[in-house]
Amino acid sequence: MKNFYLLLLAAFIGCYQVGYAHNHDHQGHHHAHDISPIATKQALSDAHLTGDVRDAQTGEHLPYVYVTLVDKGIGGLTDASGHFYITNIPEGKTKVRFDLLGYESIEYSLDIKADSTYQLRPELKEEGIMLNHVVVSGNKYETKQKETASMVNVVSPILIEQLGAENIGQVLDYQTGLRLEETCQNCGAPSLRINGLEGQYTQILMDSRPIFSSLASVYGLEQIPTGMVDRIEVIRGGGSALFGGNAVAGVVNIITKEPKHNSLDLSHTTSIVGGKAWDHNTNLNGTYVTSDSKIGVSIFGTHHSRDAYDADGDGYSELCQLNNATIGMRSYFKTGLYSKIIAEYHHMYEFRRGGDQLNLPPDQTNITEQTEHNIDTGSLQFDWTSPNKRHYFSLYTSAQYINRSSYYGTDKNPNAYGNTTDITAVAGGQYRFSWMQNTVLPADVSAGIEYTYDNLHDQMLGYNRDMRQEVGIIGGYLQNEWKNKSLSVLIGARLDKHSLMQQVVCSPRASVRYTPIPEVVLRATYASGYRAPQAYDEDLHIGAVGGEVSLIELDPNLRPEYSHSVSLSSDIYKSFGAWETNLTLEGFFTRINDVFTLVDVGHDAMGNLIRMRTNSSGAYVGGLNVEAKVAYRNLFTFQIGYTFQKSKYIDPVTWSENPNIAPQTRMFRTPDHYGYALATVTPFKGFNITINGKATGSMLVQHAAGYIAEDEEVITPSFWDLGAKLSYDIPLYKLYTLQVNAGVKNVLNSFQTDFDQGINRDSGYIYGPTLPRTFFIGLNLKL
Repeated sequence: MKNFYLLLLAAFIGCYQVGYAHNHDHQGHHHAHDISPIATKQALSDAHLTGDVRDAQTGEHLPYVYVTLVDKGIGGLTDASGHFYITNIPEGKTKVRFDLLGYESIEYSLDIKADSTYQLRPELKEEGIMLNHVVVSGNKYETKQKETASMVNVVSPILIEQLGAENIGQVLDYQTGLRLEETCQNCGAPSLRINGLEGQYTQILMDSRPIFSSLASVYGLEQIPTGMVDRIEVIRGGGSALFGGNAVAGVVNIITKEPKHNSLDLSHTTSIVGGKAWDHNTNLNGTYVTSDSKIGVSIFGTHHSRDAYDADGDGYSELCQLNNATIGMRSYFKTGLYSKIIAEYHHMYEFRRGGDQLNLPPDQTNITEQTEHNIDTGSLQFDWTSPNKRHYFSLYTSAQYINRSSYYGTDKNPNAYGNTTDITAVAGGQYRFSWMQNTVLPADVSAGIEYTYDNLHDQMLGYNRDMRQEVGIIGGYLQNEWKNKSLSVLIGARLDKHSLMQQVVCSPRASVRYTPIPEVVLRATYASGYRAPQAYDEDLHIGAVGGEVSLIELDPNLRPEYSHSVSLSSDIYKSFGAWETNLTLEGFFTRINDVFTLVDVGHDAMGNLIRMRTNSSGAYVGGLNVEAKVAYRNLFTFQIGYTFQKSKYIDPVTWSENPNIAPQTRMFRTPDHYGYALATVTPFKGFNITINGKATGSMLVQHAAGYIAEDEEVITPSFWDLGAKLSYDIPLYKLYTLQVNAGVKNVLNSFQTDFDQGINRDSGYIYGPTLPRTFFIGLNLKL
């Protein structure tokens, strides 16, 4: 892996150049202006574009601004003095966009004619917190964030950098309504809850494709490095009408980096976890775009290693040992002015191990949970847009292969080794037509068809486990959205035929957005969803409880779950001079029928504890999300998010054979209150201070017998996880900088204190913040 980084670094330094670039970044507000030629040459000549770019506040020239002629495939950069000059511009109408990180984008409309010279002198405004991002998750096509019928939250690269996040799980905690938790002391299996529902109710997408299988979801949130991520889009509430089953709680869409301009970024962070365990994380990202913007390539590589962490000194880990490496690429090739091919591939290797005596082979220890993953993922996509932008067509295919070697065992069991393979493939097409253009409510009608195939084989012969699950899902959706600046009405539905279900599932969807004034956006949404009776991520994880292995089996009569979700929200934006504010209120309610639950059913013939996944009558989750933001230019930002919720089973559920534990209506591991706060201060250029915190209210958790005499239910304490980061960008040459950063996570060491100890511990008895007090220091070279 080290040789790979050296070769990759040498390749990019050799070919790196600051030159013409095509920038597809639509983030920010776009201001359109019509420009006429300032001079027409008498002699024959090409069309030219010249001008300079300034800061709207200070009047200073801005160097190295990206100047892009949209749809022409050409562009350039302003020089060190903020001026630019572009020649040989093809005739025809186009838009000229100016982009610079930290500033709002601006657009001009031009009608290019031969033998003419045009001059533009834009003034760019600094970005505020109210960026009108372009998102794709709300409708499956690009829409400005404020104009989507459904609310879509965006995790930007700036937030990832501010938090010093190493994987996507660590940054999703800073989205209202989302909470990441660890579910196993031995292997560190993470789970992302949206609006209180368990991780299995969340659909994880990669570039809008449902390539995350049940096996990939077991540890996937920790396996995806932030270095390969451009942004993350989050939808709270049902998403099955667009993305199929499992999107009951919501959707997390991971958008990988697309090449935009020539760059090279190398970073390394070293952390000390709890004063005991070292953590090292290295990222290398490079992009190259040809001078005519026809071809672009992004290449990324990461390596992450972490020692196991023992919180209470009993010789058993609470955080597992990790060794993860990822290499990959994403590229595009423009086959014409209105079409392109996009290809993506990455390979991921991960080793993780927890338990005791980690220096010994697993079958010579009291408890070991160990996995070794090799994951290959790739995708291919063709996009075409008509010259008048009214037609859009896309064909795509994605595939993923996982090979997992594992050991889940106790008491020096030589037969606890296993192997799991999983093949997932997705293929589909999408079409959108913009019609009724000359009416009060222009419309976009979109339709798509998609086939998903998954073949899972999980073998642990020592436990008499040989699970084979083959799933095929063919789905299609149709929706129409009528919209203008003030109003949008979206109605749609998706049909799915799941191979494990007899009937076709229809998932309808309806959303309304009303913008009475530009500062206020009101939304109402209804969506239905479902989950099929199949194995999910939790079923492929084997836990250790009381010195024995705990296995999950499916009830032969397990029925599908069906859900209905509604939400009402308001977004209020207000500026006071240079101050910007935003307040978001969202009420949500989800009802689930035939909800899946786990109950203890005793032991099998080999003495393993068996937990059966079966149906209960139903459950509901309801509550309120509140998010507030305030910012003063780029000098100060503050945002806070809070969730109040109730999660209940309709009928009491019995989870334990202990007669002293009454049936429970409250859902486990779901606090009624939780939230976050984040503040950034830039006292002078290049120096940033970030203060962040996460609050987790008390919750009800299960505690299985073993270390304790009998099963019990525990009400946990509340936690406040506070962190800070300081960073300083040292200018090197032109745009080249070296960032030095340092900080601390969970400075108050608000961490669980009552872990079970020894061989008889319940590995699932873990709650609260995912890290103890952790200090870190890092370097980031940006070229």
